[in-house]
Amino acid sequence: MTYKLYFTLDYEIHGNGDGNPYQLLVEPTYRLMDMLECYGQRVTIMADVAEILCFKRYKEETGKDEFHVAEIEQQLCDAIHRGHDVQLHIHSSYFKAHWNGIHFDQCIEEYNMAALPHERINEMVGQCVEYLESLLKPIKADYKVWLYRAANWSMMPTPILYKVLTEFGITHDTSVYKGGCQGGNVCYDYRNAYDNLLSYPASAKDINRYDANGTLIEMPIYTEMRPFWSFISPIRVFRMIRAKFHKHKHNESASISKVQQVANKDDNRKLSLRSFFVKSALKMDFNQVNGRGLVHMMKNIMQRAKREHLDYVDVILIGHSKTFVPYNEKTLRTFLEWIGKHDEIIKK
Repeated sequence: MTYKLYFTLDYEIHGNGDGNPYQLLVEPTYRLMDMLECYGQRVTIMADVAEILCFKRYKEETGKDEFHVAEIEQQLCDAIHRGHDVQLHIHSSYFKAHWNGIHFDQCIEEYNMAALPHERINEMVGQCVEYLESLLKPIKADYKVWLYRAANWSMMPTPILYKVLTEFGITHDTSVYKGGCQGGNVCYDYRNAYDNLLSYPASAKDINRYDANGTLIEMPIYTEMRPFWSFISPIRVFRMIRAKFHKHKHNESASISKVQQVANKDDNRKLSLRSFFVKSALKMDFNQVNGRGLVHMMKNIMQRAKREHLDYVDVILIGHSKTFVPYNEKTLRTFLEWIGKHDEIIKK
């Protein structure tokens, strides 16, 4: 039995357009890369290219690199040089964002990328793929954008975004986490996703469904259904408090689809009386689950693999650069030391 871990890192500032990119992207990502390398692991940086292009536009318009574009691009190149990977993440509301003196005021009408017209999605994905490949191919000649993660994990509605991604040669997505359901500016319902662990060819009509003829492979973020108390941790409390100071705008003008009606009603990210009686999806998040918790999840994966006689499993973990605080290093080290004792876990 062989396991390959993918430490995926959403590389972005705060969701409302606030924050210093050096502090929220560059500095924590260097700490994470250094740490993973000590244990023979690597990170896949899911770079929010829409944000980076927004920072570049500000630099071109003002002549000031106040958002550290040079350091960001240097870091992405350095990551490839050191054997890490850089792949595609897009918060589409940044394409028309402008700096208002406090934060980037995003185009909330374009927040839900999957719901935009084909022409607009095609333009956005095309710009982002061209940017990454132009930046990184000089470092690694065979570099290619092959993996995508949607903003707020939303690949719904699926058809147009799926079509555009595959047209640009992107073969894999890692947005789905089984059991998740979210309403709001973007929405999704992954409670009926095909699997919580195993990659699968996804349907062009519905990312949740297995389709043997699918041309986009879904690599789901590993989840387990847990009661509400499993979500209580120091870092999660810290993140919840900090989020109160970086609130998103609400899109009042958007039409409400049937999926969004369900997602708004059943959104299982929000704490309510119902939360005490139902289980929710706990992601294998190395920012928010401590080392012992990650070990426990990995043991559950191994037990399943043995039970189902699986030969090979990709395990997708998730984190965010903006919340990879020094506390995470201590808790993650526990997990890295544990996996270092297991030869069946591939060292990248």
